[in-house]
Amino acid sequence: MNRPRNKPKEPEVEDDFFDKVIHINRCAKVVKGGRRFSFAALVVSGDQQGNVGIGYGKAKQVPEAIRKGTEQARKRMKAIPLSGDTISHAVLGQADGGKVLLRPASQGTGVIAGGGVRAVLEAAGIKNILSKSLGSNNQLAIVNATMAGLAQLRTATMINAIRNPDASKDETANPEDENPTESMEASESSESEDAAIVEEEVGKEQEGQSDEA
Repeated sequence: MNRPRNKPKEPEVEDDFFDKVIHINRCAKVVKGGRRFSFAALVVSGDQQGNVGIGYGKAKQVPEAIRKGTEQARKRMKAIPLSGDTISHAVLGQADGGKVLLRPASQGTGVIAGGGVRAVLEAAGIKNILSKSLGSNNQLAIVNATMAGLAQLRTATMINAIRNPDASKDETANPEDENPTESMEASESSESEDAAIVEEEVGKEQEGQSDEA
């Protein structure tokens, strides 16, 4: 009797995403025959390089709910402007009943956060930050408030571009398009004109002094 051969295992595809399950909620629906249970999973996913998203998957089984939540989180990823391994300025994020305060921290401080806030910050790639939850303890509200706070971040370059749009356009102009010989000739002509003006003024002063004498 021939034994069935073992099929070779397919290699697991490794990705660079950081996925973490924050909370799993069990829901019960009362029907005529009893209760029907379903599950909802709150998942955060990020590449630890400034991109992070959250997902909320629902299914009758926990693994399926986690899979749906992970897919949704990766589809809803947002880019967060970071300043090295921390944030550029303090922000206060609010969503639903959640309220989260985020502040930049110096090198070596670490991630001072817990629960859903910590998961979101680690998925975004932030390594030094201070945080404080000031509102509801609901995990979904806290996570949404954290994302709202991160969405408020602006770098110095972004703020300068908003305040001085004309200056940003001038900086984006390509300086290589200018002819170096033409610029040199223009500078030489301007220098000669300045010298002529100075000589003319000196001559006038000398004439005035001779007349007084």
